[in-house]
Amino acid sequence: MFVRVSVRFAVALCLLLTSFALLSVAGEKPLYVDGIDAAFPPFSYIDENGDPAGFDVEVVQWIAGEMDFEVKIVPIDWDAIIPTLKIGNIDMIASGMTITQKRLEQVDFTDPYWSIDLAVIVREEVDEEGEPFPQFNIFSAIAAGRTIGVQRGTTSQTWIEENLVDEGVAVKLKLYDSFLLAVEDLLIGRVDAAVMDEPTARSAIAGRDATIVGTINTGEIYGYAVRKGDDELLSLLNEGLKRIKASDEWDRLVEKWLIGD
Repeated sequence: MFVRVSVRFAVALCLLLTSFALLSVAGEKPLYVDGIDAAFPPFSYIDENGDPAGFDVEVVQWIAGEMDFEVKIVPIDWDAIIPTLKIGNIDMIASGMTITQKRLEQVDFTDPYWSIDLAVIVREEVDEEGEPFPQFNIFSAIAAGRTIGVQRGTTSQTWIEENLVDEGVAVKLKLYDSFLLAVEDLLIGRVDAAVMDEPTARSAIAGRDATIVGTINTGEIYGYAVRKGDDELLSLLNEGLKRIKASDEWDRLVEKWLIGD
């Protein structure tokens, strides 16, 4: 009799604990991993404390809270970021990614949230009166004979290849793992110009001996990328973007990261 009661008690206890465990799992928020470019300010980067920061980082964190999911943000090499998404090691890319037809063949994008053009950056020199002036203008900066630095796997690389190299303009294209590395080489004279997204250009040259001499009007639009067919996450992100754009938080983040001093 004692053994029978003990067995019944053990079974009941096991069922009770299992129920609690199921309730706990059911109550957990879904976790999505966001892959970012670690050197793409002001949209995404790793700050001096080793933490993700930037406009897209804060937007996605706000959306996660609003739409009731958890988000983990991890840095990924840009030229590997879409393959990393496709094999499932990350769930989304929220990092200033331009929506292009080639990328649409591999991933699904949210509704657009920002528009940019490409900027051409050159070094600044100093005249006899001590006033800074650009080494080249926008035309001479990307003319034949110049070496132009861009980040590998970006629309900057695509534009230079399609509009200069493929058209027979004798420029040398130098590829970097990040835009910031291209700027570093520009400052020490290893390249004559660097081409990158305009908001990133402004952030990258702040307080440095370089200047934007003009923009290439590409009219690119940014979106967040998810795996093909991940309609649930795509819907969450689109609804989250809709809500944040209708809130004061959107204006605050735009002012903080994109148009503020």
